[in-house]
Amino acid sequence: MNCAACAIAPTILEGLLKALDILDEVIATIRSSADTETAKNSLMEKYGFTEVQAVAILDMQLRKLAALERQKLQDEYTQIKARIEEIEDILMHPQKILDIIRQETKELADTYGDDRKTVLVKGKVGEINEEDLVPDESTIVVYTEGGYIKRLSADTYRTQRRGGKGVMGMKTKEEDPIKEIISARTHDTLLMFTNTGRVYSSRVFDIPEGSRQSKGTALVNVINLDSDETIQNMLILPKDAKDQTGFVLFATRGGKVKKTPLSEYENIRSTGIIAITLKDDDEVVYTRFTDGDCHVMLVTHEGKCIRFHEDEVKESSRDTQGVMGIKLKKSDFVVGGQAFPANPTPPEDKRRRFFFQLMVITERGMGKRTELDEYPVQKRGGQGVKVSSISSKTGKVAAALIVTHEHEDIIMSTHEAQVIKLPLKNIPVLKRPTQGVILMRMPKSDSIVTATATKHDLDEEEE
Repeated sequence: MNCAACAIAPTILEGLLKALDILDEVIATIRSSADTETAKNSLMEKYGFTEVQAVAILDMQLRKLAALERQKLQDEYTQIKARIEEIEDILMHPQKILDIIRQETKELADTYGDDRKTVLVKGKVGEINEEDLVPDESTIVVYTEGGYIKRLSADTYRTQRRGGKGVMGMKTKEEDPIKEIISARTHDTLLMFTNTGRVYSSRVFDIPEGSRQSKGTALVNVINLDSDETIQNMLILPKDAKDQTGFVLFATRGGKVKKTPLSEYENIRSTGIIAITLKDDDEVVYTRFTDGDCHVMLVTHEGKCIRFHEDEVKESSRDTQGVMGIKLKKSDFVVGGQAFPANPTPPEDKRRRFFFQLMVITERGMGKRTELDEYPVQKRGGQGVKVSSISSKTGKVAAALIVTHEHEDIIMSTHEAQVIKLPLKNIPVLKRPTQGVILMRMPKSDSIVTATATKHDLDEEEE
């Protein structure tokens, strides 16, 4: 019986039982009425019946007057009232609703359950996936301070010698320098972290491709950014890493670090989700996937660096702020972070010399590589050690990144959108307190703002 029926049935039964109690008066009233409408109105006025009850009394068959039929009406009335009380009690207790759903679902499974004979697929069977039409190849993603983004082929920038001036990376509006350059593959997923602590995602091949000098596409045409949101940091999620366990490690400009299980970022809505809680105008400067057994390195603008084990950062949920990673002076801030295996093992491929090094690049275009052994493992929260010798000639630290035997080139961009691509092998390995060598020459009004390392494409080499 549905809810409407449960509400009406007691009313009708109450009316019929009441009519049987004053049966002689009801019959006399009906017999003295000129028509059905008059009889209905008389019953309502004289005895207080509702319209529904009066109609039911007029429709009542003579056999209902028997004593046995009266008892059936009384039993039905009692049963319906009890059912109503039971349903009201269930509706007042959500746990009882869940228990009933669980029980009925189990009964259905026990009665009709069997092994699935079909396969669930995304899209139509035999339909070509959009990803199947895009070659999986190396690419570069370029993003500007003003919110423009584009995708370029990895060989767009020809390799130059160390100390060159570079080429124009893109046509930008005034005061709209390149903010970030990322090396990726077209089938990867790009995670974009905003100044408000949210994260958005886009497949790399969904980012419009552009030429070397093109301005790019406004990012609001790619993802649903709010009007007050800007992208602060980007992270590449490789295609083959979507199902793996691990963490997302964050480092902020204010020196804080945190790690969150990767599983919390599996389903990112088109409107984004909360990635980290930011306070005091802090912003994300680095994100990285870790396996829980990495070393973390934070590098500051004024040339300080700290290295500690990932175990010192307890895992937390997405809506947390993190803990202090490095103690900063008031004028200093973190420009880059790195996470790398605590004990990296050489790969089976012996074609290149195995190494793990920290690449440091300063604002005036100077840089160097340094072996990780020169950076001691410390407790998080300290002031760290000197990462490079900073002077007016070098400028302060602009970028820092881990380079390994898997990397081939370094791509750097300046505030005025000049870009240079250098072979990694041409950059010398120097001691920690040294200044480095000239990687790129530029006018005094310009400075390095970002850098990335591209990897060897072993598939192309084999061909």
